Amino acid sequence: MTVHVVRTRDELTAALKGADRVSFVPTMGALHEGHQQLLEHARPLGDRLVASIFVNPTQFAPGEDLDAYPRTFEADLDRCAAAGVDLVFAPEVATMYPNGVIDAVTVDPGPLGSILEGAARPTHFRGVLTVVAKLFGLVRPDVAVFGEKDYQQLVLIRQMAAELAMGIDVIGCPTVREPDGLARSSRNVYLDPEQRERATVLHRALQAGIAAGPDGADAVIDAARRTLADESVEPDYVALTNPALGAPVPGEEARLLIAARVGKPRLLDNTAVILGKGA
Repeated sequence: MTVHVVRTRDELTAALKGADRVSFVPTMGALHEGHQQLLEHARPLGDRLVASIFVNPTQFAPGEDLDAYPRTFEADLDRCAAAGVDLVFAPEVATMYPNGVIDAVTVDPGPLGSILEGAARPTHFRGVLTVVAKLFGLVRPDVAVFGEKDYQQLVLIRQMAAELAMGIDVIGCPTVREPDGLARSSRNVYLDPEQRERATVLHRALQAGIAAGPDGADAVIDAARRTLADESVEPDYVALTNPALGAPVPGEEARLLIAARVGKPRLLDNTAVILGKGA
């Protein structure tokens, strides 16, 4: 199967003419099995499946890995073809930001964009929401699919789509993991063999948090932190929230989120946790 690739707004509009229902998976390329699962999940949700491949400069702060971010376009097209993608939108920066990235109109992520990842990377979610809003406006999907690995991002995109009345169903898919539990990520290629082995501690910390759930929120955090400390991994944060990133509620589902550097890469992971009623 050959995937149709378009790079301009006009080409995209023409390619989508006549589509009854469009499903959409935005990506920055360097596709792996996790992306392929998103694409396969989105395939039956529309009569036309669109994937975008665009390394968005506005979500990288100065000194982050924009230039080094892996770019594997031909391999990405192969994965898209295997997943049944009809159309790949691969724009240039000037197509997405015709007035330049400095003078672009942007989307303010609001208070939830300033915690967790937003505290560590203050401009990140403004860039993410801005490019997703632009992609939504260009592709005009009925449904868009995102991974739960970037859980805060998923929550913010859902909030944006609802509050700005975009009329798009934003669906989250479970994190895809390696056999040893490491969440699949494009940045895993930066891990050397020793770091790759140590990185599995994030998943083990999440599992420890799940096991401690009946004992309450403090026990969950303590269990996760102790597990990370066993591998001498100092987290940027270990946080427990409700599914909407607010305060966790005893007796209900919570979300345990971890960010930590293992060598150069900054890794994220999260899981659902059921808290005991006595928490």
